[in-house]
Amino acid sequence: MSVKVQIPPPMREATGGLSDVETSGGTIEAVLKDLIVKHPAIGPKLFKEGKLQMHVNIYLNDEDIRFLDDLQSPVKEGDLVALIPAVAGG
Repeated sequence: MSVKVQIPPPMREATGGLSDVETSGGTIEAVLKDLIVKHPAIGPKLFKEGKLQMHVNIYLNDEDIRFLDDLQSPVKEGDLVALIPAVAGG
C-alpha cells in the first residue's frame, strides 16, 4: 500500500531534498517508521526518546491526527500524510 508523505522545507535536508516520499504502512506510526527506514536522518526531527516531537503536527488527508486516533490512525492506499512544523513567534 502506497501512502505519500509531504515533507516540509525545514525537514527536506533529511530526505535529500525530496518534498514527497512514498511510504507504506497501515497506520500513521507505521508510515513514519517506513519513512525513517528510508531516510534515517528525519528520525530525530520527528521523534525524541520514542515520542513525537511537540513541534511536529501531522495531518492525514487534511485532518489533524490528534482528532483521529493519533499515531494509530489507519491509513489506506493513496492517502496523503503531511508533516507540518509548528511555528511560534510574535
